[in-house]
Amino acid sequence: MRQYSADLTPPWKKSQPVPEVPADPGLVVEEPGTGFCGAVTGCEAGTVTLEDRFGKRRAFPMEPRGFLLEGRVVTLVRPSSGPARRTRTASGSVAVPGARARVARAGRIYVEGRHDAELVEKVWGDDLRIEGVVVEYLEGVDDLPSIVAEFAPGPDARLGVLVDHLVPGSKEWRIAQDVTSEHALVVGHPYIDVWEAVKPASVGIEAWPRVPRGQDWKTGVCRALGWPSENTGAVWQAILARVGSYKDLEPELLGSVERLIDHVTAP
Repeated sequence: MRQYSADLTPPWKKSQPVPEVPADPGLVVEEPGTGFCGAVTGCEAGTVTLEDRFGKRRAFPMEPRGFLLEGRVVTLVRPSSGPARRTRTASGSVAVPGARARVARAGRIYVEGRHDAELVEKVWGDDLRIEGVVVEYLEGVDDLPSIVAEFAPGPDARLGVLVDHLVPGSKEWRIAQDVTSEHALVVGHPYIDVWEAVKPASVGIEAWPRVPRGQDWKTGVCRALGWPSENTGAVWQAILARVGSYKDLEPELLGSVERLIDHVTAP
């Protein structure tokens, strides 16, 4: 009788020539056995420590063919030079020197307007490019349910939507309730406009002024603060220039954007 032996070696461990890559700090790799993906923070005693985008760290043995780099099997080796200085992106994630943008996913993140998109790009742009996430703006959410239906989100094309003034009872809240796809996530922040999601201290004011109902909010803010109300676009650029990182933004916006990125990039 012929005997057979099962080869239980995972595909990424099978013997084929693979490149050796120095485990330089900041290099982003995936440990395929667990699916853990993170940036190298250090290596010692035959192990490498990875930190994911949430700050969670795990150590793995530096075995041959033990990791994936941009989808390719590689062997991590100790870096030949001393440890490089770790830096972080504007969102607080570990920066990846020389990282290339990933091919855009089918999924998308929609935001209400141009200012929302510019703020998200400034703070999360590096993360979004590595993840292959595209942000588009809608010019309002009045037609959101039909927009979501036209997009037709699915398991491989998830949709995330960031909505201003998403509080119970608001017009935006009622519209969001009509989005029912399990592959679409609608989140938001309590502010009337994304301007308010920038911390007042970051733009040199004590607080964002209250604008009477019925008035254009941006125009009312500019008038109350003595800013030029005839060109709110220029005012916004001045505000945006004062945003250096996530530390300049309110937690309500930070949490919502992070949830959207996680939703769109979920396996």
